Amino acid sequence: MRAILVDNPGNEATLRVGEVPAPEIGAGDLRIAVRAFAINRGDLLQRRGLYPSPPGASELMGLECAGEVMEVGAEVSGWSVGDRAMALLPGGGYASEVGVAATSAMRIPESLSYEEASAVPEVFLTVFLNVFQLAGLPDDGALLVHGGGSGIGTAAIQLGKAAGATVIVTAGSEDKCRRCRELGADVAVNYREERFLDAAREASGGVDVVLDSIGAPYLADNLAALRMDGALVLIGLMGGAKAEINLGLLVARRLRVIGSTLRARSIEAKAELIRGFEGRFGADLAKGAIRPIVDRVVGMDQVEEAHRVMESSEHFGKIVVRVAD
Repeated sequence: MRAILVDNPGNEATLRVGEVPAPEIGAGDLRIAVRAFAINRGDLLQRRGLYPSPPGASELMGLECAGEVMEVGAEVSGWSVGDRAMALLPGGGYASEVGVAATSAMRIPESLSYEEASAVPEVFLTVFLNVFQLAGLPDDGALLVHGGGSGIGTAAIQLGKAAGATVIVTAGSEDKCRRCRELGADVAVNYREERFLDAAREASGGVDVVLDSIGAPYLADNLAALRMDGALVLIGLMGGAKAEINLGLLVARRLRVIGSTLRARSIEAKAELIRGFEGRFGADLAKGAIRPIVDRVVGMDQVEEAHRVMESSEHFGKIVVRVAD
């Protein structure tokens, strides 16, 4: 099968299309003919040799995909050859076929193309896990999301608003801030020109949950932005990993600081996560009330450019790669 390979860990120029053996599947798995996969920042880290696949997972990049079921494991029920599926993967998505636990796959709503569906699993499940399950965003609460124009950010805006929350985001340009507001954000702060802490306090008197992929440079203001019993969830460290923390503030406001990743969680944990997401937001996804925001769709021979665009944060939403039939 065709796959995107990394000759040597490094920049995007190390990527190439090559041939590798098709994955084997177990009795509880599906084999999916991939029609599209989406790019994530974790892929950029893996390309550099900094984010290896979990034990037992494919060493190829790719955390999500969409396509058609081409083989069903002997112990799998409810799936048939030809069904349209989107899947959360521990790796392997940058290929024309994947093998995945059936419990990590979701049916694609009729309203979504393969390209759109490939942009759903990683970001929407990440937001659901961290904002709703771990942090416990209250009904009609307030949510602060850094990187509102990212795949995570655009998913968080929609899920937050669907849950009735006040949503405040940061973004790096006035154009991205405008698009975040058009998507539903109540407040969008250009972090190059404004301080998000001031905006959060002015908009809602503080927030209940902060979803952050920046890390160290935002720590103090993230904590100061939280209300009593609030939670900061760290899902990335793009700005650095080390910072001082005011423990007195944590104690006085009963705050929580949660570090979280999705990729290495167990198959059982991912199955539970998917059931929870579908139970709460599946109907919204099916009717189009929430949907992935796709910035662009490129071919497999353009993955190098797709990585460059993500690295430079030129995109708004998700970057998707179409796999030719």
